[in-house]
Amino acid sequence: MIKLLKQSVVCLTIFCASASVAENLRIIGEDKAFVTTLPSGEEITITRQMTPCAKNKGWLQPLVPEPGIVPVTEMEVLNAIGDADTILIDMRTQEWFIDATIPGAVNIPYTEVAMRMDELGCSQADGVWDCSAAKKVVGFCNGPVCPQSPTAMKAMIRDGFPAEKISYYRGGMLDWDALGLTTVEGDFAF
Repeated sequence: MIKLLKQSVVCLTIFCASASVAENLRIIGEDKAFVTTLPSGEEITITRQMTPCAKNKGWLQPLVPEPGIVPVTEMEVLNAIGDADTILIDMRTQEWFIDATIPGAVNIPYTEVAMRMDELGCSQADGVWDCSAAKKVVGFCNGPVCPQSPTAMKAMIRDGFPAEKISYYRGGMLDWDALGLTTVEGDFAF
């Protein structure tokens, strides 16, 4: 019992020491703290610290990156995997995709999506995209603090892709992994 207690104290000490030197991460934009006032009048500051669960260093993304985009959960992603009318797009960079992705996902990195909309059912003439025959898209990246897929979606809409055909899985790979759902190594066959 004493040995177990000593081990617990050592683990707690190590955890507390590592927590005290944790990196303070961005919450919104460049802000590292969010200050608000409770209904009681008390001011509270919310911060975000790097922990074993906070895997990436982005900033919180809105649930709806642009008007018209539909936020989805794991249930809709699961249904999208087998839907021939939907393309599940891993919008992360290739090295992330190769390591692990959601089964059935294709990789179109966020920096390339607006240039590759022909792969989503759009056609281009005289430098203008016609997306009237576009497929539905479910896009994701590393998770709730990753700006890659929201950036790509904004570029797609800017260039003519209909927002109502875009679904955003904000949870991304962080939530998918945390839930213990199956991942596969990325395959570049599209």
